[in-house]
Amino acid sequence: MSTTYILSIIIAYFGALILMAHYTSKGADSNAFFTGNRNSPWYLVAFGMIGTSLSGVTFISVPGAVGAGSFTYFQMVLGYILGYAFIAFVLMPIYYKMNLVSIYGYLEHRFGYFSYKTGSFFFLLSRTIGAAFRLFLAAEVLQIALFNAWNIPFELTVFITLALIWVYTFKGGIKTIVWTDSFQTIFLIGSVVLTVFLIKDKLQLDFNGLVDVVAQSKYSQIFDWDFNSKQFFIKQFISGTFIAIVMTGLDQDLMQKNLTCKNIKEAQINMSVFCVILIVVNFLFLVLGALLYIYSEQNGISIPAKSDQLFPMLALQHFGIVAGTLFLLGIIAASYASADSALASLTTAFCIDFLNFSNKNDENIKNKQKLYTHIAFTFILFLVIILFKNINNQNVITAVFKAAGYTYGPLLGMYFFGLFTKFNVKDKYVPLICVVSPLICYFINAYSKDWFNGYIFGFELLILNGCITFMGLLVVRKK
Repeated sequence: MSTTYILSIIIAYFGALILMAHYTSKGADSNAFFTGNRNSPWYLVAFGMIGTSLSGVTFISVPGAVGAGSFTYFQMVLGYILGYAFIAFVLMPIYYKMNLVSIYGYLEHRFGYFSYKTGSFFFLLSRTIGAAFRLFLAAEVLQIALFNAWNIPFELTVFITLALIWVYTFKGGIKTIVWTDSFQTIFLIGSVVLTVFLIKDKLQLDFNGLVDVVAQSKYSQIFDWDFNSKQFFIKQFISGTFIAIVMTGLDQDLMQKNLTCKNIKEAQINMSVFCVILIVVNFLFLVLGALLYIYSEQNGISIPAKSDQLFPMLALQHFGIVAGTLFLLGIIAASYASADSALASLTTAFCIDFLNFSNKNDENIKNKQKLYTHIAFTFILFLVIILFKNINNQNVITAVFKAAGYTYGPLLGMYFFGLFTKFNVKDKYVPLICVVSPLICYFINAYSKDWFNGYIFGFELLILNGCITFMGLLVVRKK
């Protein structure tokens, strides 16, 4: 594909997003930015959340990871079912009953001021890291596909990437993002489905042949029953449950969209439909990954050292212009659907939790502070992406979940302590516990093979972190 062709695709794509933002943000005030006026159709929220949840990390890393772990990733996806049920029928009724804008207001109600600020801070830290990882992928693809040909440095590519997000989110916020993310999810899912069928044709298979080839390949194993393996079923399933809870139910980004629904009943329907679609789409990504490896083997194509590079390499260099176009649209849609709502939720959490917007009535002051906060987080994301580029040396999806295990763990511990005990705590000690807990967790993980007879932690590291926080809160409970 020529650089002119790629540039025209990008211009057309973002032109559509900006046009959509223009119409959806008309008359938007701070309330619309933060809550969408609580009037979003549940089906639109459910569909748009797919793009936010999957991101460019899933789009590239999950297919690439099939070569090392087969379909064992799906064990974790199955665990999502319990996690999303917990969110729909335990957490969301609380959020709606308290009429929350920032979900961390629950922590203030349950424990106090310092717990509230600590919870929001850990979200800001977690989501900033996660959004930076995801945007790094998008910027890297754009760099390879377009900007390298013009000798444009990576830093400028990142700046352009963030500027485009800022342009279509700064005014309408979540009100706009509910619509733009649904638009982007169409391209994300469509890209995967059409790419699977393109590879099917290249392998000269009909649909039944496609199913047989994948099912009979060495990549189709789902369940792993080796206790010491990182992919052991029980570990993966339980980890999936808790990852769903913390990265959706305790995450302002995803919950902010749910809280734009008209009422709790519609929000619960939204969560249930979203769960079903997410499971199906994740399985499609795994099928795509198996086909990528099968195609490479049959055509003598060398597998890249970094599995994240397999899908981009084949799509842009081997599958032709149609597949290349689908890949670009898919990775852009996946990355931006995740990043735009992250930027809006970071702005929301900071404005509500640290600038106390709930106590301010002057709309002009609120708009100015919201704008400055939006710009500040855009700049912070820029710095973190550049830092990540310099230190990244592992599979990106592993890096994201590993980071989440350390930064979301204290949130998990605090919420579960609040939900399942009646104790109050000495609020001033909560920040210390939430800092110490990940450090203890890190050292346990580093020496687990020596201490626990060869046991290696996987994604269940998140649960360990939450348990340590929970126990720390027990120590500082009020008598």
